[in-house]
Amino acid sequence: MTTDVTDLAAVRAEHVRHIATTLRDVRGPLIPILHAVQEDLGHVDQADVPVIADVLNLSVAEVHGVVTFYRDFRRAPGGRTTVRVCQAEACQAVGAEALGEHAKRRTGVGFGETTSDGAITLDEVFCLGNCALGPAVQVGDRLHGRVTPARLDALLGEAR
Repeated sequence: MTTDVTDLAAVRAEHVRHIATTLRDVRGPLIPILHAVQEDLGHVDQADVPVIADVLNLSVAEVHGVVTFYRDFRRAPGGRTTVRVCQAEACQAVGAEALGEHAKRRTGVGFGETTSDGAITLDEVFCLGNCALGPAVQVGDRLHGRVTPARLDALLGEAR
């Protein structure tokens, strides 16, 4: 079994190296590389960081700092569906903070976490561009406006 895990790690590292090498000549390559890794592999694993650092001739700390600073980069696999609750000021003015707390209670996880069944990753976001229809929630690729706790419960049920 260890060999299988080792083989998978080696395959992942080679794929990450390929992505990083392909994009290293674009202007400001680190962020595009991290986005590409996450898009292809679902998240930026801790083991990916030294590979990317090596290709870009950066320190591991520099790459790690970018991955951990930006909330858009996942360091673990996400759920099958991502539910993003806007927490920006316009949505806060119409109940987004309470809606976020409701979402945490209903899913049993905090922002940036995934339910134990792997169904839902709950995230906060600071503007979905739907300010006139707040509070706004994005479920997968679909944007919803004027979301009430009852409507959020229905959306969460559909996501499971």
